[in-house]
Amino acid sequence: MNPLLLGLSCLLALGACNSQVQKKESPKPNILLIISEDNGPDLGCYGNKSVHTPVLDSLVNSGVKFENAFVTYSVCSPSRSTIFTGLYPHQNGQIGLATHKYRMHQDFKTLPVYLKEEGYRTGCLGKIHVNPESAIPFDYWGIRSANFAKKKLFRYAQYAKKFATESDEPFFLMVNFPDAHFPVQKQVEGLPTTVVEQSDIESSLPYVGITSDRLKEYTANYYNCMNRLDESVGMLMDSLRTTGKLDNTIIIYMGDHGAQFSRGKCSNYEGALKVPLAVSWPNKVKAGQVKSELISSIDLLPSILDAAGISKPDSLPGVSYLPLCTGNKSYEKRNYVFADGEGSAPFFFFPRRSARGKRFKLIHNLVRRENPHVKFYQAQQGHFAGGTSLAEMVLADSLWTKTYQTWTLPPVYELYDLENDPLETTNLSLNPDFKDELVLLQRTLEKWQIKTADPLKDPLKLKQLTQEMDSVVKLYPNHEYRKKTVDFEWEYPNYLYKKTNLK
Repeated sequence: MNPLLLGLSCLLALGACNSQVQKKESPKPNILLIISEDNGPDLGCYGNKSVHTPVLDSLVNSGVKFENAFVTYSVCSPSRSTIFTGLYPHQNGQIGLATHKYRMHQDFKTLPVYLKEEGYRTGCLGKIHVNPESAIPFDYWGIRSANFAKKKLFRYAQYAKKFATESDEPFFLMVNFPDAHFPVQKQVEGLPTTVVEQSDIESSLPYVGITSDRLKEYTANYYNCMNRLDESVGMLMDSLRTTGKLDNTIIIYMGDHGAQFSRGKCSNYEGALKVPLAVSWPNKVKAGQVKSELISSIDLLPSILDAAGISKPDSLPGVSYLPLCTGNKSYEKRNYVFADGEGSAPFFFFPRRSARGKRFKLIHNLVRRENPHVKFYQAQQGHFAGGTSLAEMVLADSLWTKTYQTWTLPPVYELYDLENDPLETTNLSLNPDFKDELVLLQRTLEKWQIKTADPLKDPLKLKQLTQEMDSVVKLYPNHEYRKKTVDFEWEYPNYLYKKTNLK
């Protein structure tokens, strides 16, 4: 055979071989992150029989359902700062609400930046709610309002389809739904189509511990929010299904923190920190899996990076839970989940930290004062309208009366046996029978604070932060510092993070 023809034949064969290899190589997966607001795992698939959530139940059952997933802070901005940075709020500086001008203390590499560097087109629907917004540079950002009115929810599906079909690049899309944030509306623009009435339920949420007709009404409408969320997700999935791209899309669904009822949002109790979490990925993640391992939202960014084939930076404290979903034995099991808490606004200042193991949980309240959130819940002010009033507290039995007293004026340490007391009604920190558990969790919490460079581990910095918060409340009794016309900037980033080594 002519040597020239032989060489050409070999080249053609090699090219065909390479072509076949390229065809066999899977493209990077699309990533869809669905975040709902202010709800615990109150879905049918998690055992709540009062809600009607067939879409989310199907989505959860199509992959992995996590039974013990928790967030790092039970308020929106700090919780979302963990999603974007992979850091605890005390590390990135977003220790309160963006609407109260709290901010990250330096430029951290964030989720959209990581993904854009790897060829992803990134998008977000709904609020970002972290300062500065410029640190979260999505390629596309639609429906920028919080939309607590829950109007025109069909737009999320329309915008998502438009984003997904505008490019052939792999995409990351974060969809932030407003349900179940207060106000908890019974029905908006005909949604939900399946309505829960007060008469349909027997009690308020379990961790509230007290039931009245008023609390049942708010609970029923919270469930209506869950039903409306389900229908919103249904519209989203139907819309994206028509793009033909879902077969190569990993879907992650998570709540940003618990519901806004007494002993829920703004606390470090289970009702505040425990959230629904599910992962679905066609042909990659086996359907119908249920995992009881402890998972933290600090693990979300490493998991997303893992799905995109990006190595996790050593500076991130979380671990990818993707191996747990795919059956990979390399999963780094965690024994504890941890959470922050400062108070979200100066008039709510109540710093605390918590460590939760499989059975026991410790809450360390860093300052000795009344919990300021309780008064807002008692007065049903604004978004705290579903709180338990003083008159309703009279209905409580002796156990719940004591439980509410602990919530109102917490001791330095709270210790709970979640196996025998899942609603956290009985503080065991002074019980000598549980001294070993108390000491173990105290040491565990302290080691975590040191490892993550928690500035409030330093008594001087804690004192400075307390003084700044209290002084702002005195200077601006009507919260005028929030106005755009007021020249106000927090000082805490300058002294809390003076010696940080984070990059």
